[in-house]
Amino acid sequence: MKITNLVTDPVQQPVVPSVEVAAITKFPESDLPFYRKLGRTDLTVSCLGLGGGGHISSEDTLYAFKQGINYFFYSSDLHHYLYSSMAEALRNLCGRKSSVREQVVLATVTYVLKSPESVLSSLYDQLTDLKMDYIDVFFWGWVGSKDGDTFQDCLSVSDDLRGPNTAYQRTIERMFGTSERLKKMGIVRYIGASFHDLNLARQWLDSPLLDVVMVRHNVAHRTAQSQVFAHLDAQDPQRPGIVTFKSAGMQGPLWHAPPGLPAECWQPSVPDFYRYALSQNCVDIALTGCRSREEIDAAISGVQKGKLTPAELDYLNLYGDLHRHRLKIQEVPPERLLYRSEMAIPTL
Repeated sequence: MKITNLVTDPVQQPVVPSVEVAAITKFPESDLPFYRKLGRTDLTVSCLGLGGGGHISSEDTLYAFKQGINYFFYSSDLHHYLYSSMAEALRNLCGRKSSVREQVVLATVTYVLKSPESVLSSLYDQLTDLKMDYIDVFFWGWVGSKDGDTFQDCLSVSDDLRGPNTAYQRTIERMFGTSERLKKMGIVRYIGASFHDLNLARQWLDSPLLDVVMVRHNVAHRTAQSQVFAHLDAQDPQRPGIVTFKSAGMQGPLWHAPPGLPAECWQPSVPDFYRYALSQNCVDIALTGCRSREEIDAAISGVQKGKLTPAELDYLNLYGDLHRHRLKIQEVPPERLLYRSEMAIPTL
């Protein structure tokens, strides 16, 4: 993508409700609140986030916002084709002329983890692509076991990158011009990292340089529960925000029953997998890859059921072990099975 000047022509804005109004009128209090504070940040986020991995349309992205989802995750340098279909909606919601920008939490990511200097190129691309002033959470993506030293170098620029009046902000202003929002917020408000190495994620949980941690987690891959979630105190106002992804599977769709599971047993839907993630300690957001408004409705309806019970969590742990072939159905005590069926719309 070429670096060009931001387009400042007025953009037609969709009619969208206030997120605060939606929180009062649509989401009653429960043990799984739809809105919550994202760790130590001052961001109020929906517990369901929407990413573009499912190639969702801009129309359905706006629909998600109208239904109360306010956390959006966007990639401009990996799988950009999949994410590009939601870009026009994000321009409307987050662009310079948006009247609802403060109600949206926009997270973007770069997977070019080479050096601190590489962040400028990524920010140029994202600001040009989405025609916006600032990013709420900027993620370093795909941080694996071989990236420890490089990641440490990249995080060293956190204080020069986030918040107003930074060196990076001044560089961006010279490129794109200055606006009141940019002056107030800075180019990046908070720094996050998407970890594929959970040991590395645990090492950085207490770093003041990292505000939000994103990890893979689902019923079949539960290591994050012991490696990350167990090391956090829900009452600690200084803990990082936690986002999970791959709730519905990593090496195959989890909504398909594992071999041998009796047909009369509960076969969880993908919204149940989001509830599973959100029932874990300190998980703030389950990132979804919904493909349509029907899947958005199903995910929201699932959250409105509240947290899973201990018996349901135990069953889903067992269900995940069956998927990973850690157990055979013959080894499962009948009393640990839950006998019910639920119709499910496969969402991602």
